[in-house]
Amino acid sequence: MDLIEPAVRIFLGVFFLMIGLQFTARSLGLYARMGFTHIHYGKRGQASWWHRHTFNLFRAAILLICLARIGIDLNAWLGVLPWLYQWPVLLVGVALLLGSFTAVNYLQAYMHEDWRSGVDPQAKRTKLLTEGPYARTRNPVFLAIMVGQFGFFLALPSVFSLVCLIAGVLVITRQARVEEQALALHFGNTYEAYRARVPRWF
Repeated sequence: MDLIEPAVRIFLGVFFLMIGLQFTARSLGLYARMGFTHIHYGKRGQASWWHRHTFNLFRAAILLICLARIGIDLNAWLGVLPWLYQWPVLLVGVALLLGSFTAVNYLQAYMHEDWRSGVDPQAKRTKLLTEGPYARTRNPVFLAIMVGQFGFFLALPSVFSLVCLIAGVLVITRQARVEEQALALHFGNTYEAYRARVPRWF
């Protein structure tokens, strides 16, 4: 534990910093190449707008706290759970975070030009993606993100990470419904047939 705990602290800070940089660079690169944003908040006050801002708030808090923990012991302030704060649990959390990161990147690459963050009202999609991972679950990206959220809880088992997990799962499950409604409006009967055939999660 003497070696693993500090290593996990450093890993979490670097991991979430790199996720933020990667997402920002990817978004800017796509905008520079395609000439339009792939990030969509929705109209102010709508459900998707609130979901995005809530998610961003928690993401910023996680990043700042994980960076601060590299040099400052915040465990008491975060409400660390001693019975879970053991090296095997921390390593399982790290493994889940890395697995989630890998899966999200694979799935976004699989979506290719169809990838968006949020609902794009201007999207001109002509084909519904139903193959590969989308033949087994309608929301593989969201599912992978929730695995990562659970991994964060295990890598930093605390009241803080538990609140982040609950809020994150709530926001993602609600956003999944919003995005499915948009797909149903866009693709009509094609999406209804897909929804009847493939589960939302498992």
